[in-house]
Amino acid sequence: MLIERVFRSEDLPPADRFDCWRELVGQTHAPLELRSDHWADFRASQRLLDLGAVSVWPTAFQPLCFRRTPKLIRQSDPEGLHISLPLSGALRAVRGEEEAVYGPDSLCVVDTSRPVDIHGGDDASLHTGVGLEVPKALLPLPRNQLDQVTGLRLSAQEGFGSLLAQLLTQLAKSTDSYQPTDGPRLGTVVVDLLSALIAHALDSDNSLPPETRQQALVIRIRAFIQQHLHDPHLTPRAIAAAHHISTSYLHRLFQNEEETVAAWIRRQRLERARHHLADPAQRTTPIHAIAARCGFPRASDFTRAFRSAYGIPPKDYRNQSSQHCRTDGC
Repeated sequence: MLIERVFRSEDLPPADRFDCWRELVGQTHAPLELRSDHWADFRASQRLLDLGAVSVWPTAFQPLCFRRTPKLIRQSDPEGLHISLPLSGALRAVRGEEEAVYGPDSLCVVDTSRPVDIHGGDDASLHTGVGLEVPKALLPLPRNQLDQVTGLRLSAQEGFGSLLAQLLTQLAKSTDSYQPTDGPRLGTVVVDLLSALIAHALDSDNSLPPETRQQALVIRIRAFIQQHLHDPHLTPRAIAAAHHISTSYLHRLFQNEEETVAAWIRRQRLERARHHLADPAQRTTPIHAIAARCGFPRASDFTRAFRSAYGIPPKDYRNQSSQHCRTDGC
């Protein structure tokens, strides 16, 4: 799993919780004034995920207000962008005379160089969300465009915003499928997605370097493939047509990747099938049905491909997984 640090307020005496939380948020993001009616017995938690120069922090907390004041900015400014994805509840951002509310369908952008009041949570339950910290120096966009970002409403339901939200949500749930060395790679993916999202929102995609536009397109293509693995007609030609590019350009995009696009599709289908075969809830699902759901309409083709990839037929793999599950008490 990724390198992470965990904070839980219940691990501390009640009198220390709010001050420790304020100090932690100041270190993770930037120095802030915090106010809460629940300061005497504050409840909060945070997992800080290290992605190299980028950090992601799934969090939950009782209602409070974060204030980034001109005085605090003069004292310390890491010159970064903070992106918040609410998972439950809403965030209310007050910037001067302007006010905006962000829910799970949107991304709230905070510039550490600008004053802002952020109100989060309500008395009914803990506010949960995912925070993302990115140094502005990593974003290949002109400073005058970055200055416009905080006034934008970025959708988390479509385009690059949806891809970024999916990645943040996945990291908030679990990082078990990653190695510590994957952190900087994920950081690069996050920066590319955020850069493409901002440029698209500002209608200035031409301001992005070609390599960033290409990487963002590859990420979008990979997400498209994941969504259509069940389709046996998912071919390089069909993928290229769906993204309005030529098949030859699609192959060129994957030249710098570890696998060709066809090999990547095949591996993703096999990995999904392997996951289903090991799932106790799907023990009674016929293997040919699992194969078909993963884009293998011919059971014999699936068996050959699975044995070639994992050195064991799918039936034997399922049996072994069931035995391990019984041993481990699944």
